[in-house]
Amino acid sequence: MNRKDLSMHDYPEDTLMPAAPAGLRDDTIGGRISLARDAMGMTVEQISSVVGVTTETWTNWENDRSEPRANRLDMLARILQISIAWLIDGQGKGPLEAK
Repeated sequence: MNRKDLSMHDYPEDTLMPAAPAGLRDDTIGGRISLARDAMGMTVEQISSVVGVTTETWTNWENDRSEPRANRLDMLARILQISIAWLIDGQGKGPLEAK
């Protein structure tokens, strides 16, 4: 089972799906974005404001409805204090190593 097996269609577009089971949250870029935001202790509203995107865009990223453009990956990695490699494929410095 992966994060996408959780039915996205059961939730309104502007809400986050329930948290995925432990170990599955970081198997997609959206899961890693969510995990890193949680590690920073920031809300969707706070982080989306810092990054300069709407809360809808951020929510779509976390729920794997869309992905950040390549030109935003470096900025996201710096703000979330993770490596770009971890953000893209789960390899490298993630939020747990950052603490």
